[in-house]
Amino acid sequence: MRTELAVVGAGPAGLAAALAAAAGGLRVTVLDAGDRPGGQYFRQPAAELGARRPQALHHQGRTWARLRDGLAGSGVRVLTEHHVWFVEERSGAFTVRALLGPGQDEPSDVHADAVLLATGGYEHVLPFPGWTLPGVVTAGGAQAMLKGGLVVPGRTAVVAGTGPLLLPVATGLAAAGVRVAALVEAADPKRIAGHARALAGKLPEGAGHAARLLRHRVRPLTRHAVVRAHGEDRLTGVTVAALDAGGRVRRGTGRHLACDTLAVGHGMLPHTDLADGLGCRLDGPAVAVDAEQRTSVPGVWAAGEATGIGGAALALAEGHLAGRSIAARLRDLEPDPAGGARAARARETLRTAAAALAAAFPPPAGWTGQVTDDTVVCRCEEVTAGAVREAVESLGAGDVRTVKLLTRAGMGWCQGRMCVPAVAGLTGCEPGPARRPFARPVPLGVLARTRSEETEESLDGEETQDGEESHVDEETQVDEETQVGEET
Repeated sequence: MRTELAVVGAGPAGLAAALAAAAGGLRVTVLDAGDRPGGQYFRQPAAELGARRPQALHHQGRTWARLRDGLAGSGVRVLTEHHVWFVEERSGAFTVRALLGPGQDEPSDVHADAVLLATGGYEHVLPFPGWTLPGVVTAGGAQAMLKGGLVVPGRTAVVAGTGPLLLPVATGLAAAGVRVAALVEAADPKRIAGHARALAGKLPEGAGHAARLLRHRVRPLTRHAVVRAHGEDRLTGVTVAALDAGGRVRRGTGRHLACDTLAVGHGMLPHTDLADGLGCRLDGPAVAVDAEQRTSVPGVWAAGEATGIGGAALALAEGHLAGRSIAARLRDLEPDPAGGARAARARETLRTAAAALAAAFPPPAGWTGQVTDDTVVCRCEEVTAGAVREAVESLGAGDVRTVKLLTRAGMGWCQGRMCVPAVAGLTGCEPGPARRPFARPVPLGVLARTRSEETEESLDGEETQDGEESHVDEETQVDEETQVGEET
C-alpha cells in the first residue's frame, strides 16, 4: 500500500496531524494497534456493550466528537489492529512494517513519503513488596478497563503513586460504583502550590476532580506511599505510610487499608522505540523535535507524548502543527505561520504546564529503601531486587546493560520498558539507550519473508543497500515461539 503520509498512532496527536495533513491535500494513512481510533485517552467501549452515554467516560467528549466526525469526512484511511514493529528508511522513502491478525503474525507494509510518529507513552511503575499480586494494576490499566470494557477491577480500591493521572482514575472508579478507600499521593501539595502560575490553566480541571472526590467521600493522603501489598492468592490490602521531606518513609506511620484493587502509577514515559530504530535524536527520554515537530531524520515528524509527556491538549496542538508542516514540506512549501499561530501559542503554554507538573510530581526520592531483596523487579524474567543489587555490589556491574547481562533483568517480553527505570534506580545508574532493533517481537517467518521480498526487489533492479542485514544484532535472539526481538 502506498500513501504520502503514514501516521503511526491514532491517539490525539496522530488524529490531529492526520486531519491537518489531509486538509492540506495529502493522502494520509493512519496505523494503530487498537481496534478503533482514539488511543488510550479517547478509548471507546465496543458498540456491542451498549453503552448509553460513552461520552461520560471522557471529560473532553466534545473534542473527541470533533475528531471522530472530522475523520469520517476527511478521506483519511485508518488501519486498526496494525501493530507497527519497524519503520525503514531507504533513499528518502519509508516503509512502515506492521503485524496484524489474531496472532500478530500477518505482515502488512505501508510505503510513504513521510512518517509521523505519534506513538504515545507508557506507564512508569516503581516496584514495592507485593506489587505482582493479582489485584494490583496500573492506574492507566484501571482506566482502560473502565473506558474500553465498562468494567471495574474490584469493589474496593486504593489509587496510589504520584502524578495528575491519579485524579481522573480515582474519580472514574468512584463514579462507576467502586469504593475508593484512599487516594495516596506521594507529592507534597506545597510543590504544586509553588508552580501555581504555570498550572493556572490546569487548576479548574483539578478542582473539578477534587470536588467529585469529596462528593464520593474519597480520602486523600498526600505525602504518603504504598509500601507493601498484602495477600496470598490475590490482593487483600495495602500498607501506606507517610513520607518525610526527602521522600523517605517515616517510621511508625504505617497503616493498613483493606482493598481488593490497587491502581498504582508514577507518571508516564515517552514511547521512542520506532524513533530509536530510525536514528532520531533524543532529548533525554523523549524524541527531539524543532518548531515544526520535525525530528533529526529528514521526512520524519513526531508529536504527542513521544516528544515529552504533556497530556492530550498538548498532543492535539503538536499534532496539528506537525500535520500542517508535513502538508507544506511535501509540496516544497514553507508552512504558513499565521495558520498555525494559535496551536503554536497553545503548545508553548502547555509545555510550560507540563514541565511544572513534572517538577511538582516527582517519584518519591527514597523509594528504593522500601524495596526488599525478595521483591521481584523484572516481572518477565522474575529477577529480584536482591539479584540486581548483587550484580552491582558483588559482581562489579557499573551500568544497566551489564546488570541485564548478569541477571536477565530487561530481557523479557516487555524488553525492559517496565523494569529498566527501576533497575536504574536500584543501581544508581542511568537507564541508557534502549538499543532495541524492533518495537515489538516479530515472528521469524515475517523477517524471512521481508528479506526474501527485498532480494526480489534487488533482482528486479530496484536499489538496495549493499550488505544489508535483517536488522538483528548480537543482542537479538529467537525465543521458544520463534519470535525475534528479545534482547540478550
